[in-house]
Amino acid sequence: MKSGEMLEKKRQQSRLGGGQDRIDRQHDQGKLTARERIEVLFDTDSFEEFDAFVEHRCSNFGVDKNIVPGDGIITGCGAINGRLIFVCSQDFTVMGGSLGEMHARKVNKVQDIAMKVGAPMIFINDSGGARIQEGVDALAGYGEIFQRNVDASGVIPQISLIMGPCAGGAVYSPALTDFTFMIQGTSYMYLTGPDVVKTVMHEDVTHEKLGGARIHSTKSGVCDLAFDNDISCLQQLRRFIDFLPLSNRAALPIRNTPDPADRVEMSLNNLVPSNPAKPYNMKQLIEKIVDEGDFFELKPDFAKNIIIGFARFDGRSVGIVANQPMHLAGCLDIDASLKAARFIRFCDAFNIPILTLVDVPGFMPGTAQEYGGIIKHGAKLLYSYAEATVPKVTLIIRKAYGGAYIVMNSKHLRGDLNYAWANTEIAVMGAKGAVAVLYKNQDLSIDQVERKVEEYQDKFSSPLIAASRGYLDNITRPYHTRWQICKAFSLLENKKVEKPWKKHDNLPL
Repeated sequence: MKSGEMLEKKRQQSRLGGGQDRIDRQHDQGKLTARERIEVLFDTDSFEEFDAFVEHRCSNFGVDKNIVPGDGIITGCGAINGRLIFVCSQDFTVMGGSLGEMHARKVNKVQDIAMKVGAPMIFINDSGGARIQEGVDALAGYGEIFQRNVDASGVIPQISLIMGPCAGGAVYSPALTDFTFMIQGTSYMYLTGPDVVKTVMHEDVTHEKLGGARIHSTKSGVCDLAFDNDISCLQQLRRFIDFLPLSNRAALPIRNTPDPADRVEMSLNNLVPSNPAKPYNMKQLIEKIVDEGDFFELKPDFAKNIIIGFARFDGRSVGIVANQPMHLAGCLDIDASLKAARFIRFCDAFNIPILTLVDVPGFMPGTAQEYGGIIKHGAKLLYSYAEATVPKVTLIIRKAYGGAYIVMNSKHLRGDLNYAWANTEIAVMGAKGAVAVLYKNQDLSIDQVERKVEEYQDKFSSPLIAASRGYLDNITRPYHTRWQICKAFSLLENKKVEKPWKKHDNLPL
């Protein structure tokens, strides 16, 4: 056979993967193939494949009779909305997408190139795990991927898509990346599968209940977003990545917007109920003040008492952290602290400014929180804000009490510009609670209690008190919120901070 014919035959084998029968089986399960996913993800005709002819070299257990060019993974680069992105897409039709020596080397090569040129890395996971026929070589392959995940952390954005099985040691690469998306019903991830759990722990559990998208997006917090199918996931990833810079040295993407920076939003005057105990939806506030109402929320079903996500102000990307009064009154607890802390650290690593919207009555009380380490986990949130050097803007919407006031990017943690609406309360605790403590040995009438509450609010809780000490830079009217925030980030655009040399910090893990 001539070399040209041989080349074309190999190319066709690589494109066909495990064959039409296995492709049909993939479709029957509601999943796209590895190549189809790349076609949906990247701009038309922009993808360039690497190592399409790589083959494994293992001969154990007759595996040498099953050689497919590409070795079960497609690697390369392309454009998403015109910007350079690298990808690895595992092909479940080839030996279940299992990872062996050469499979891993393909991943390593793309990881290395992405780091050299400073472009994001996307990992599409759909694999049965380590290729057992290759033994320790497969395990070594995972280790090489993990090391590069760590080296790339904070240098280039890394995003994992779980679009099929991801089990055992394979789960640690997604855990080391910045964001993880999953598919409802067709993807799952866990360290030990249902059979092992049943044998060792005597628990009967399904793949879905053990590590499905719903579990990881609501209970564990491992998953940042769960989607109904492959196509919606890939389309939303195209939208998501537009908020991110290509690397920690690249400028933030800027999108032209018809939404005026000085837009007045009169409806904000009536958003917060006059009754301080009545909740409202903080997401409505966010959508009213960001460019064109476009807010990309992350982990929406995990730790609902805090909101995180990306938006734009005057065309520039901003990370938003906000208390959510609709859930647990917006209290901070263990899960909320961890959720926000990791997001803040990502934003700081990639020079994305942070907006904090505050309506927080305090930390969640109770033995479950104390035994679970709320002190340590709450400190992670505090630490993340304190170490962040990006532009930091804070707006107190209704209340900020106690230690939670300090933690939510107060001026004392070097918030750059801190604002409050006029009717906010900033104090050690709410006025009613404070009066109950201060006058607990006095038999006060209802009228006397009300007067004491008003006195406390005027003397200790008013934002004017904080402003008089320089802890607030301005007290703003609700309808001017968008303009105030746009001006703040414009002012801080060239912020620079010199920090003392250290090998690395010691985050309270």
